[in-house]
Amino acid sequence: MGEQNPLCVNVSTTNSTTEILSRYDMINWVNDCLHTHYTKIEELCSGAAYCQFMNMMFPGCVNLRKVKVKANLEHEYIQNFKVLQASFKKVGVDKNIPVDQMIKGRFQDNFEFVQWFKKFFDANYVGQKYDPMEARESTIIWGGTPPGPSRIGHNNKVSASRLVHATKPTTRKASGLDSKHIGAATQTAGGAEGGGSQKLEDLTSQVSKLKTKVDGLEKERDFYYGKLRDIEVLCQEREQRNGKSVGTEKILEILYATKEGFAVPEDHVEEGAAV
Repeated sequence: MGEQNPLCVNVSTTNSTTEILSRYDMINWVNDCLHTHYTKIEELCSGAAYCQFMNMMFPGCVNLRKVKVKANLEHEYIQNFKVLQASFKKVGVDKNIPVDQMIKGRFQDNFEFVQWFKKFFDANYVGQKYDPMEARESTIIWGGTPPGPSRIGHNNKVSASRLVHATKPTTRKASGLDSKHIGAATQTAGGAEGGGSQKLEDLTSQVSKLKTKVDGLEKERDFYYGKLRDIEVLCQEREQRNGKSVGTEKILEILYATKEGFAVPEDHVEEGAAV
């Protein structure tokens, strides 16, 4: 028996065959196609977007229920890439996925793969109607900071961490707040009689409103945090190309500035190190 013919059009990526798109063009393309809210290339390291693209191009080749669309841990990323690899095999894609590199959230590894994937998409998508929100059951995907080293480089670890800690609080405390309220509501439920039922409903409503508010604030925070990171990288890339300038140094100084007496919480330093 001969080998089965692939169901897809395989492509290769070279400088002469790839349309040159910036990182911003790529992210806009992903967000426009999938109705997502990624803010930078590194966030594609979860693999979720590629799984949905495969579902879009080849209906039925990916079960999106197996995809962790809100993944934020490396083992969840690996699971998503296993789903992606299975879909590649199913339709005959001959591209090797550098999973070990991509899940680290480094810019270059993820940018090279999305460049190839854009070319693959252009060669295979025939324009059939597709509702990405309906396909993933209306789950909203917002970008987040991937685990692993900063994309800025080893020479700038100190300054980069200063930006991270100065602008992005942890989500852990918010989750703890919800747990306390939920725990209180549960305890009330255990001994609720008569008027206690109304009190339970009130507490449940308060928890729901608080959680919605926290979720909204976190999304807004991540949105502006992504913009700050992009500004930081642009300044540092400019310095690498053209040397330091008063303008870029002033911008970075503003980005890294903290209020007097500010100290980075110890749990921020360790965050992301433990699995």
